[in-house]
Amino acid sequence: MTGSQKPVTPASSVLSRTPRPTDSAVAATLAQAFLNSSRWTSAGLIEAGAQVLGARRRWLGPVVTLVLRSYPRPPVDAPRELGAMILGCEPFAQARAKAAVQRKPLRLAHYVLEPMVARENGQPRVPRLDTLADLAAMLELTGGELEWFADPQQWNRLAVPALQHYRYVWRRRPGRLPRLLEIPAPRLRGIQRTVLRDLLYPLEIHDAAHGFVPGRSAVTGATRHTGQDLVLTLDLVTFFARVTAGKVFGVLRRAGYTEAVAHRLVGLCTHVVPPRVLSAMPPGGSPTERFALRQALSQPHLPQGAPSSPVLANLSLRRLDARLTGLADSFEAVYTRYADDLAFSGGKKLARRSAAFIRFATVTIGEEGHGVNQPKSRLRTAGERQQVTSVVVNERTNAVRSEFDRLKATLHNCWTHGPDSQNRDRHADFRAHLLGRISWMASLNSDRGARLLRDFQRIQW
Repeated sequence: MTGSQKPVTPASSVLSRTPRPTDSAVAATLAQAFLNSSRWTSAGLIEAGAQVLGARRRWLGPVVTLVLRSYPRPPVDAPRELGAMILGCEPFAQARAKAAVQRKPLRLAHYVLEPMVARENGQPRVPRLDTLADLAAMLELTGGELEWFADPQQWNRLAVPALQHYRYVWRRRPGRLPRLLEIPAPRLRGIQRTVLRDLLYPLEIHDAAHGFVPGRSAVTGATRHTGQDLVLTLDLVTFFARVTAGKVFGVLRRAGYTEAVAHRLVGLCTHVVPPRVLSAMPPGGSPTERFALRQALSQPHLPQGAPSSPVLANLSLRRLDARLTGLADSFEAVYTRYADDLAFSGGKKLARRSAAFIRFATVTIGEEGHGVNQPKSRLRTAGERQQVTSVVVNERTNAVRSEFDRLKATLHNCWTHGPDSQNRDRHADFRAHLLGRISWMASLNSDRGARLLRDFQRIQW
């Protein structure tokens, strides 16, 4: 080897095989170099950038100036965000254009591979996970297993059915759009439950949300609408499918998780439906509705059937809940939400301007990426039976009389003809099923619940 020759190292041999990195790779490497610099100053970042570029390029200084202007403190948990900012800034764009004209592509002399750490997020209940290794350890997975289940490149949907992470069940609904249940395989379902218990439950849910929230229920939500002049209920279209991967990523980033950890959690909790399943959609719904559903399911979304989906949906709708709460306050009204069922109630001001309120609410919902199922919208005055999530709320919470009568008849027939004669849906534990229905009735009306329980105790099991 002569004095003019450079020594061959593993790093230089790799670089020699990739002499023309993409512009995004250059920007990402610069971002990583900036974040690993010991000094978040102009001189420190220029030195770090010159190290990876192999020289101090003329455009590097203006890039560093914009970075420091945008980030007074290093965004240590957001290397992708910083890389995207560098890629889109004017000095870097001019450098790319000049390199293209001169046919001298931007090159890298060194790569930076040191891991990033999370910033303090000020939420003590949220576990700190700096790296993918930390996430894998918490989920009791190897690095390879984490990649397999998170599926960052979305290859799994094209695998043979036996290797796919989900199975699918289309539910027909006469005269309505069909519903797709996306049921995760047992191992993935267990991982999602761990994510739900350890990473999602600590996050704050808006006070208006009453579905899938510990300590809240359909009854607690309905109770807030009792004794009102007017009750308005709206229903969201394709609720889970409209919650995109981008919205889930935003929820996790706001919670304080690093980009890498948030990205893998998104992969674990969202899904893309395979083309073969979409092509098997049964009849139902208008052509416009069917097209919208197919489009939503073909993009990463929250799968209806995953244990983590309900809480992530609540978290993703925090902004919508806040906006609708503010809208309701301006009309002296009350707002609650149970999953995709939205309820508003109020007095004379809401009743007098109900049409305007519905328009404002519909526009707000649309701006947040959801739509209103118009045929299921209901507006009921105090002279009608007012219902919120199947709970009567005219004077106090109560069950619909027909439901009480059906359950009472079922209990009577169990006593006279035996419980097997009434278990038409073949419940594995019919006794527990009946007790659950009685408990629901009792939560709405204690007197009715006591009468049903007396009938239940007469049954010979």
